[in-house]
Amino acid sequence: MSARILSGSEAAKRLLAGVTAKVAGLEKLGHRVGLATVRVGEHGPSAVYVRAKHAAAAAVGMTSFDVVLPAGIPPSKLQEEIMALNLDPAVDGIVVQLPLPEWLDTARTLELIAPDKDADGLHPANLGRLMLGRATVTPATPTGILALLNYYQIETARQLAVMVGRSHLVGRPLALMLGAKGTDATVCSAHSRTPELDQVTRKADLLIVAAGRPGLIGARHIKPGATVIDVGINRVDGRLVGDVDFATACEVAGAITPVPGGVGPMTVASLLANTVGLAEQSTR
Repeated sequence: MSARILSGSEAAKRLLAGVTAKVAGLEKLGHRVGLATVRVGEHGPSAVYVRAKHAAAAAVGMTSFDVVLPAGIPPSKLQEEIMALNLDPAVDGIVVQLPLPEWLDTARTLELIAPDKDADGLHPANLGRLMLGRATVTPATPTGILALLNYYQIETARQLAVMVGRSHLVGRPLALMLGAKGTDATVCSAHSRTPELDQVTRKADLLIVAAGRPGLIGARHIKPGATVIDVGINRVDGRLVGDVDFATACEVAGAITPVPGGVGPMTVASLLANTVGLAEQSTR
């Protein structure tokens, strides 16, 4: 079997076309949509991701602001920078680029972003609304994954979805979203410490992997014909690889996302969609 390749770069074009139209509509009303990124230190991969976000923002007509802070910045100064963006009327969405230096409290930093400017959808208030089924903004990566499945017309209802990974960035919110009314998957949550992981994952019609472990999932973990979504981004020997052994997985899976070029472009597109959505809410 040779798996169908699910290109996020291709699927993102449709999502970004809608974003472009909404940005243009708001500009006609006198509102220029703005996205701000906050980056601490010169972490190489983070700089690459931020450049991609700003390039995409420019392509859809948004204004973007790149706030680069020194690695040794005191927490109080980082707080001041974020609070200033919260109050800036030119900024509709704010993203703090992760990872932060280890001595900075990531959870506390994300909580500083105003919920109505939370472009990544990771503020506790927004995650709480997601839990209650009342979300106004949803986490960018899970949202992008659902949009990718929709683009390729991959069925979720009545399917067993196994989510490998339990972070609040991807695993936990995506499990909620997959099991919500309208998506209607039956969801099983697993992780890298699940005993006999292959016995669990091999039952999945839809296997999503976001564990941060390169090569964690191989052919023996995959049900023949299953759809595999690889969220992992790991740098190994100077190249980017996912959490799935792509070469062997392609021999078993029915469809699979590549790394890079799979989930990544959908995350960026969803981030921009969230930003324009927040801008629309602020102008009502």
